Amino acid sequence: MYANKGINAYKKDSLKSDLAGADPHRVIQLLMQGALERLALGKGMIERKDLQAKSITLTRVVEIINALRDALDRDSNPELVDNLSDLYIYMIERVHEASVNMDASKIDEVMGLMLEIKGAWDQISDVDKQAAAQVSY
Repeated sequence: MYANKGINAYKKDSLKSDLAGADPHRVIQLLMQGALERLALGKGMIERKDLQAKSITLTRVVEIINALRDALDRDSNPELVDNLSDLYIYMIERVHEASVNMDASKIDEVMGLMLEIKGAWDQISDVDKQAAAQVSY
């Protein structure tokens, strides 16, 4: 048991250090993709009634959405940031409801919302990314 915890802690620290050197825009893309992948897994686990795996996977989804929420730049566009923050909170609530009620349709809803956000994020041009990076530094 302790070996697994040590390996998982190492993996988590290793991932954090890898992400620390990555382009911030790419980090957000990876987080969104990770959330989508885990949502799909969680939906399958709900459908198969695999309670333990569902719980672990959907907990990770909530952690990722919270990381996305924490990454919001509150100084750039307060109204947009507030709206996104509220949407992320709503998504977390829906994931919890899906988990408690074993309701895969709520997972579909969250996946749809995440796909919309990711689609908009993916459309950010390289020029806009560079401009944002210059403001941040």
